[in-house]
Amino acid sequence: MTNKNNIEQLFKAYYEQMHRMAAALLHDDDLSRDIVHDVFASFLDASPDTQITGGYLLKAVRNRCLNHIRNCEIHDRIACLYFLENEEYETEDWPDEETIARIYGLIESDLSTQAQNVIRLRFTNGLPFTKVAASMGISETAVFKHLKHALTIIRQKLNENG
Repeated sequence: MTNKNNIEQLFKAYYEQMHRMAAALLHDDDLSRDIVHDVFASFLDASPDTQITGGYLLKAVRNRCLNHIRNCEIHDRIACLYFLENEEYETEDWPDEETIARIYGLIESDLSTQAQNVIRLRFTNGLPFTKVAASMGISETAVFKHLKHALTIIRQKLNENG
């Protein structure tokens, strides 16, 4: 039931409901339209025997909206925790040479190999999360988790030793 005529009929019948749901979840009219259109566009490539109902369409829009919200939340958490790219620092805010040497020592001795690689790629090579993830073959969320865990360990060890 996914030929172009049937999709057009479904579009006319359910578009307003789907758009209202997306707008209620996202609070962004343009983004809501985009998501609804993407849902319909995805059905153009579906097999002809796929049965599409109004409930299915609404669930598809809801799920795409929730995925978008989740992705935005992850991005916002990353931006809040790792703001190094976005702000300038005074030289007095940076640690002295001895502290930097201790940090490098902690990275080598207390972190897993994976976390060490993430730290090197992110901070030494200056790669963004997407490129770190691609080069290591892991997700951006995994990169975020490795960095968060590594920074937590480094902070704890530095605080323990004054």
